[in-house]
Amino acid sequence: MSDRMPVFDSLMNPLLEALFELGGSGSIDEIYEKVVEMQNIDDELASVPHNPEKSNLTEIGYRLAWARTYLKKYGFLENSTRGVWALTPLAREKRKVTPKNVVKKVREADKEASRKKLQKVSRENTIELHNDADVENSSWQEDLYHLLIKEIAPDAFERLTQRLLRESGFVQVEVTGRTGDGGIDGKGIARIHGFMSFHVFFQCKKYQGSVSAGAIRDFRGAMVGRADKGLFITTGTFTPAAIKEASRDGAPPIDLVDGEQLAEKLKEFGLGVKTEMIEKVTLDKQWFFNL
Repeated sequence: MSDRMPVFDSLMNPLLEALFELGGSGSIDEIYEKVVEMQNIDDELASVPHNPEKSNLTEIGYRLAWARTYLKKYGFLENSTRGVWALTPLAREKRKVTPKNVVKKVREADKEASRKKLQKVSRENTIELHNDADVENSSWQEDLYHLLIKEIAPDAFERLTQRLLRESGFVQVEVTGRTGDGGIDGKGIARIHGFMSFHVFFQCKKYQGSVSAGAIRDFRGAMVGRADKGLFITTGTFTPAAIKEASRDGAPPIDLVDGEQLAEKLKEFGLGVKTEMIEKVTLDKQWFFNL
């Protein structure tokens, strides 16, 4: 690991600064891009993978996830079910934290919560079935990432993309994948509220690393003059330079979908990912004594 790689607690204040710059709230991707920009983190460092065998996260992204988690438990951040993170009134008032104090307080609180939970289970004879997967790095996402990267064939991944676009409201979705077509894997028409439509070319690639700005430029070169928009879907991530290139002024726009967003969309539409309610069973002793 590079000596230049920031530790997670050193990213806490840059993360807060990024949210202030974003107006007080932002998606995980927006926060990531803003931190990278404000901290002048170069593409080489930003592209270092955390664990390419299990996750599509970069190391910076992984450490920012931990920073978000600690700041949330410290009362400085809150997040919605849609993955938007926002500053709390406390964060707006204080603006900065002392990282070592955050780490100490959160870890002490976690230990106390674990102790109380064990006492409660013992005292109430409660049988509780629960999911211990970390919100930031859940096991189902790791399993999905491994499946998409290692087990299914490239043409199956193209068909999965085709199905996902159809579920998202696209029509006339075709997988082409012709050799020498600049990486264009297919095309479709995106319908907006039944009135407007855009002709879209898409590229879907199984990557373990980060997609570079060069790949975005090549894709745009192949689609320019032939479609209204481009869509680049990958199991990996995008470098900061690739993200900037995708939305460069004066160039046809290209929307980017990374591995994390892809996983959430598959979950949303139930495509190979099932969400099950967790059962909680509690013993009510008093009920028996009232017989």
